[in-house]
Amino acid sequence: MLKGFFNVPTPKNEPVKAYAPGSPERIELQKTLKEFRAQEVDVPMYIGSEEVRTGKKRPMSPPHDHQHILGHFHEGDASHVEQAINAALGAKEAWESMEWEQRAAIFLKAADLLAGPYRAKINAATMLGQSKNAMQAEIDAACEFIDFLRFNVQYMTEIYAQQPPVSGDGVWNRLEQRPLEGFIFALTPFNFTAIAGNLPTSAAMMGNTIVWKPAYTQIYSAKVLMDVFKEAGVPDGVINLIYVDGPTAGNVIFNHADFAGIHFTGSTGVFQHIWKTIGENIYKYKSYPRIVGETGGKDFVLAHKSANPKAVAVGLSRGAFEFQGQKCSAASRAYIPSNLWDDVKKYLLEDLADMKMGPTEDFTNFINAVIDEKSFDKISKYITDAKNAEGVEIIAGGNFDKSKGYFIEPTVLVVTDPMYTTMKEEIFGPVLTIYVYNAEHFETALELVDQTSPYALTGAIFSTDRYAIELATQKLRNAAGNFYINDKPTGAVVGQQPFGGARASGTNDKAGSMINLLRWVSPRTIKETFVSPVDYKYPFLGED
Repeated sequence: MLKGFFNVPTPKNEPVKAYAPGSPERIELQKTLKEFRAQEVDVPMYIGSEEVRTGKKRPMSPPHDHQHILGHFHEGDASHVEQAINAALGAKEAWESMEWEQRAAIFLKAADLLAGPYRAKINAATMLGQSKNAMQAEIDAACEFIDFLRFNVQYMTEIYAQQPPVSGDGVWNRLEQRPLEGFIFALTPFNFTAIAGNLPTSAAMMGNTIVWKPAYTQIYSAKVLMDVFKEAGVPDGVINLIYVDGPTAGNVIFNHADFAGIHFTGSTGVFQHIWKTIGENIYKYKSYPRIVGETGGKDFVLAHKSANPKAVAVGLSRGAFEFQGQKCSAASRAYIPSNLWDDVKKYLLEDLADMKMGPTEDFTNFINAVIDEKSFDKISKYITDAKNAEGVEIIAGGNFDKSKGYFIEPTVLVVTDPMYTTMKEEIFGPVLTIYVYNAEHFETALELVDQTSPYALTGAIFSTDRYAIELATQKLRNAAGNFYINDKPTGAVVGQQPFGGARASGTNDKAGSMINLLRWVSPRTIKETFVSPVDYKYPFLGED
């Protein structure tokens, strides 16, 4: 074992602060929210050592108060994509040559900055820019990203410590994990600040340099992340932050000979288009690019007739409506046995009646706004269509209003057709569709769960019957990359449940695990012979 590989701090999951009334963290967060709302920030792109301001400013507003201006960011064009690529390539040699301990120290410092002086800032930025309530922001923007950084350092050291177990006499075999040859493109979504931080840093940690394009609706908190990276000591050019539209970025990046890989979270359609483009351009690249993506989901909750109806109801109310259902893991379709339906319905409606909706600055609100007008219009159309559809009953919610913010009530549909549109298509909003099945037809329900949707990200089984749990676990082994037993299908914890799905849900490269980091290195085996042979002849060639 190589000396020094296990002297990094042992990672542990960052404790989630409660933000209870009167608590120090609540007071500090409320103070930071007021400060952020009272100012307008000017957000440049960060390319190499430069803060790039183009003058083409675009506003940033809270989704729950879209007339308020938090600041502006400077939108770039194709020339800035080229500039970012050149900066990444220019920084590459020094960065990949840096000792792993030095890279580790930078990202461990970033984790401690987020756990300490930047905690209220990153949470406030996420609450305002992405309309996440305090608890959802705390779990995501602070704790999950801190966990990504600390656990990834541990995984990095374990990867570097892996060496061939045997070397023969006079021979030394060793393994080197090289960063990829070229630059990595990190394309990050609006819904998780932690993902926006992890996608560039996990690849950078392994010695790669990055061109990072966040969703426009996440730029407000991306700026805070960049402040953390700068203070932690990430060298100029290692992570380059640009704001350009997707087609502009793609046209430059996917035609560049030094494109080495993409780390992506977003829609299935976009990812499939990217994959197709890479395939068409494969002859242009110096190496075969790594394509890593976590995409859509149509995540399920399946209850068995033996399940606890209250547990099922809470699994639905939290699993479907935390962060307005804007999680790729959110429960969006449920299969409830007929014997439990009355109780599950009663408890679910009680939960929904108790949920308040409004701005994130009011800590009594559980439900906030969806991310933007485009999302609002898409989700509300599903609800409008459901109101006019045969065999669909809206038992909760169904109302929406975008006059002040993009607010959509948590909406529950009950359908008689298990193949109705909202049982199959990803909505990415606060809409849950329920199908009540005959309690004696559990195996038929298992087949429906497995065959209805093209996605396979997360899913849950609720049951107190171990035979039923075992059957569901076996029958649904390909239906979910993250499978939950008697729990909601959201809330994967770094170091405990590495996250990712298959089928139309992505490449299942498991963010928050060694599996993901291995995608950003290219191994080289080295054999050294100390005394080289000087005669070609085998021993058997001698005469008797």
